[in-house]
Amino acid sequence: MRVFVAGGSGVMGRRLVPLLVARGHQVTATTTTAAKLPLLEELGAEGVVMDGLDGAAVGEAVAAARPDAIVHQMTALSAGHSGKPNPRRPDRFFAATNRLRSEGVDHLLAAAEATGVSHLVAQGHASMNGGRSGGWVKTEDDPLEVVEGTRAITHLEQAVVAAGGAVLRYGGFYGEGAHDDQVHLIRKRLVPIVGRGTGHVSWVHIDDAAEATVLAVERRAHGVFNIVDDEPAPVSEWLPYLAGCVGAKPPRRIPVWLARLLAGEMAVGALVEGRGFSNAKAKRDLGWRLRYPTWRQGFKEALA
Repeated sequence: MRVFVAGGSGVMGRRLVPLLVARGHQVTATTTTAAKLPLLEELGAEGVVMDGLDGAAVGEAVAAARPDAIVHQMTALSAGHSGKPNPRRPDRFFAATNRLRSEGVDHLLAAAEATGVSHLVAQGHASMNGGRSGGWVKTEDDPLEVVEGTRAITHLEQAVVAAGGAVLRYGGFYGEGAHDDQVHLIRKRLVPIVGRGTGHVSWVHIDDAAEATVLAVERRAHGVFNIVDDEPAPVSEWLPYLAGCVGAKPPRRIPVWLARLLAGEMAVGALVEGRGFSNAKAKRDLGWRLRYPTWRQGFKEALA
């Protein structure tokens, strides 16, 4: 197929593009800066500079590529795009990404309709943002927690599914190019266990997530899928294990009241009450098989 990857130079795009090419697909991939065009060419794609928030530019790029499928991987989750993360002001850091998940997906869907592209796969999110009531592990039928950015994610999911496409809710990424920032913070002991560390997180190796994305494209998947590993786990389990894998000292422990003062309610809520996700639907409907079925294996092999 001819596949148009919006956001091809990002963390996921850099793993996804060569995998699509290796499977025989012709890939056009976008970046926001001409400096990254050589990277996309090295990955095997035809590179295009495109601003995902410019509707006319999106329409022109999609029309020129004449794709059979579109993959939305546009985010702005780097310091270069959104500045240094501040847990007390997550709205600032996620503002550009939320626009890409709302305005950006609308531009891609409009371009798809105008050019006759009938299938779109988009990046969603499922790490610790399951609705904070009931059990610790959520399915695609359970609501997401209402936090900053939920409105954008909800819009993306509803719009893509209504158009016959698929939304892949990726867990927390780790692996080549995906974990440097978090490992840096853990080595500096800046990620603590808050309270009893009961908040659950779902992880996924970046290569497993890329494989699931290819399957969703090739099988023309429809609906929402949690792309996470087999073992959602509380912070009190995975954080000390991850620290050990990267040679860091054990994480600090701080009470909930102090964490709220230092980091704000959103971060503390996730670390104490966050819910993880089940991958049963993705494994069943996509035929997805994970190389790293648990973060215990993945952290040890990918991060040690």
